Amino acid sequence: MKNISIFGTSSDAGKSTLTFVIGKILQEEGFSVAAFKAQNVSNNSKVCDDGSEIAIAQYFQSEVLGVPTSYHLNPVLLKSGRGSSASLIVEGKVITNKDVREYYRDLDLLKPAVKRCYEYLDEKYDCIVSEGAGSPVELNLMDKDLSNIFIADYYNTKIILVANIEKGGVFASIYGCYHLLPKKLRQNVIGVIINKFRGDISLFDEGIRIIEEDFKIPVLGVLPYSAFNLGFEDSESLQNFIQIKKNYKVNVGVISYPTMSNYNDIEPLIADEEVFVEFISSNISLDKFDLIILPGSKLVIKDLKWLRDTGLFENIKEFKKNIFTICGGYEMMFESLNDKYALENESATIEKGFAFIDDDIIFEKEKILKKSSYKLFGFDVSGFEIHHGVSKKYPLEYENKNLKGTFIHGIFDNDEFRTSYFKYICHDYEGFSFKEYKKSKVDEFVNKMKSKLDVKRILKSVL
Repeated sequence: MKNISIFGTSSDAGKSTLTFVIGKILQEEGFSVAAFKAQNVSNNSKVCDDGSEIAIAQYFQSEVLGVPTSYHLNPVLLKSGRGSSASLIVEGKVITNKDVREYYRDLDLLKPAVKRCYEYLDEKYDCIVSEGAGSPVELNLMDKDLSNIFIADYYNTKIILVANIEKGGVFASIYGCYHLLPKKLRQNVIGVIINKFRGDISLFDEGIRIIEEDFKIPVLGVLPYSAFNLGFEDSESLQNFIQIKKNYKVNVGVISYPTMSNYNDIEPLIADEEVFVEFISSNISLDKFDLIILPGSKLVIKDLKWLRDTGLFENIKEFKKNIFTICGGYEMMFESLNDKYALENESATIEKGFAFIDDDIIFEKEKILKKSSYKLFGFDVSGFEIHHGVSKKYPLEYENKNLKGTFIHGIFDNDEFRTSYFKYICHDYEGFSFKEYKKSKVDEFVNKMKSKLDVKRILKSVL
């Protein structure tokens, strides 16, 4: 069976979701499937079953496919670093901080890691569905493109193009992308999926004819726009979530600082019909909120300074209702934050925190990566840690009357804790099963997309 690459004809085409949709369809046909991305750029990551770190998109894809999570799924990950550098994570572990130009110069050094991981999966599964990155035909970067060109060329994968019609210029993006691909890769293109179509799909019948007859590219399906409030990969996808909640009971404000990370912690609240979520990126009044959440941060001291510069710091400090903090947001609650090894900053830095918690945070060189079951606020919670900051007095959690904080991501996924906490905030809150919600949402989404796809053509092309 041939492996598949999912190429977007532009950024934000829907590659991440189509990767697990195609993977799920192949699974339903009886094949074992793994999702893969050679290189990702994201502050949103999770700790795998093997204790490594990968991007949230590959973690979520593997959850959908029921595949054990490991660094093999995403061998190279770049996260925001100090200045113009990025934190380079290879095979699940932080290697170094690298200037972006230096990273591209040394890209060939990463290919062995990508090959090791891809070939490990190739031996275990019938098919790898490999997600590309951005556009595969950025001509000045094609020799440095690990996720698209390198994988598709080296492993001779079949290719599915995905085009986002919502942004306009869909014909130009399809024609241009296809014809700018190297000849070998053009010959491996199965066809194109038109994604995020709004309105009556029959209105695009002439568009299908143009693409198939004039461009000579098969159309594998026209997919309707469908909000999918799960597996947010980046800040752009996060801003696209949809809430239609007329009778919500709890109003939540999430502080959206510049390097906010692991905002998937908020997904159970976005899914909750009883909770309305608003992301806050300027110094607005907080009076209307029942709860303020300070989520994770990739550059905690930088984001703390941003809170001061915007005026949100004082606004939060004066907030008398409930505050919940996670990881980077938790670290901000302490008396001071000491980056003595300059892990996040250009030089060793000590920054004053909110001083709500009577201890200091020390940024240690060794990054804590751990996936486990924890006892938090009296509940057994499955979650993970991913941080440099350490508190000796409160290594996992802290609480007082209106403040709760923890290093543990995934706490709101726990129905028992979430229901108890929101009942404390609002006695009328009832709660729901997030696990059941996720399963039904994924099944509904996959089935809806499958009904619009030419599954027979896809299968014929890879068998």
